[in-house]
Amino acid sequence: MMQKFSIRWMTVLGLATALLVYACSGGGGSTPPPNPCAGVTVTVTATTTNPTLGQNNGSISAAATGGTGFTFSLNGGAFQGSGNFTNLGAGTYTVTARNSNGCTGSASVTLTAPNPCAGVVITVTGTTVNPTTGQNNGSITANASGGAGGFMFSLNGGAFQSSGTFTNLAAGTHVVTARDANNCTGSANFTLVATNPCTGVTITVSGTTTNPTTAGGTNGSISASATGGTAPYMFSLNGGAFQSSGTFNNLGAGNYVVTARDANNCTGTANFTLTDPCTGVTITVTTTVTGNTPCQPSNSGSITASASGGTGPYMYSLNGGAFQSSGTFNNLAPGSYNITARASNGCTGSTNATVNNLPAGPLFTQVRDLVNTHCVSCHNSGNPNGGMNWTVDCNIVQFQDRIRARAVDGNPSPMPPGGLLPVSERQKITNWINAGGRYTD
Repeated sequence: MMQKFSIRWMTVLGLATALLVYACSGGGGSTPPPNPCAGVTVTVTATTTNPTLGQNNGSISAAATGGTGFTFSLNGGAFQGSGNFTNLGAGTYTVTARNSNGCTGSASVTLTAPNPCAGVVITVTGTTVNPTTGQNNGSITANASGGAGGFMFSLNGGAFQSSGTFTNLAAGTHVVTARDANNCTGSANFTLVATNPCTGVTITVSGTTTNPTTAGGTNGSISASATGGTAPYMFSLNGGAFQSSGTFNNLGAGNYVVTARDANNCTGTANFTLTDPCTGVTITVTTTVTGNTPCQPSNSGSITASASGGTGPYMYSLNGGAFQSSGTFNNLAPGSYNITARASNGCTGSTNATVNNLPAGPLFTQVRDLVNTHCVSCHNSGNPNGGMNWTVDCNIVQFQDRIRARAVDGNPSPMPPGGLLPVSERQKITNWINAGGRYTD
């Protein structure tokens, strides 16, 4: 086994030796191929477009001689069929050209960024509208000259815009910057001064009033208008919210202040007075009093009132009670009463009236005197025989039938005990009872 391996290895070694001898002796008869780039010079030329300052808008357009079928590479990058390279910034670039035989040449190309704004002066001018005091209604309208055109404008370092007009500005100094198509800039300061649009302006407020028609009523109104400022006007009542209308309704009597405010917030005021319909009106109440008859089952006093001085018809109230159309109040006890009359527009007037007990009538007085003379000694508060106390006037009225039975008719026995009264005195009792038997008869 070892022998076979040695024979094979010797065979291979011999073959290699034979090949080496053959090569060294020029066996085979071939020569190396010629170099296609020998004597060939590839020359690269280029035209350039320099970028603007800070931009990548430069370009290189390269061409080559010294062969055909050229491709081009920039700064060792991939080869391309065109010698045009764009979007380049300032700097030095190496352009390599390679022909169809692989022969190459290169050139160094430098792009510079000239400053397009050198020597350029952008001038910014404009007009201003000053704001009114406390408002942001000023404006600046700017324009520019001296550059490449296509201006954009910025206010106080803000975003650029195509318009040079800036609105809704407050008082103060504002900087407007103009930028042209080459990014060259210029700026100008504009100072806005708050002006008082109300200087020298007088707002005059006038109007008509309608007084409330009832006492304490709230159906009055004020209709106001204004002149002297800049329309439109807004109106406020007593410092309340402003409204477009100068009419204020549902007002009671009193003093009111109407303020008018124009488009520039200039104001003027006027005072208006609404008068209660009862101002200066005196309602006079007169009364007729009928006194109360004592000793009756119910009170019989009355007051009849009438009113004048206002607008009828009138309503009447007794002691603050409900109003009624009649001025007569019946069934009144003795005492002091207050009568109020109310006119149709609510105006009122009042007076006091006193109901007194009516005086004893002449017939009753005669009977009372007779009883006091003949009967009180036995019928008084300390000795009320038979339960009768004739010192009380109303007992005489209440028990008049008993007096007639005993003193006139002697039934069941005469009174006084000594015998019937004389005919003339008995007649006094009869006359009083026949007249009604009242305290006032």
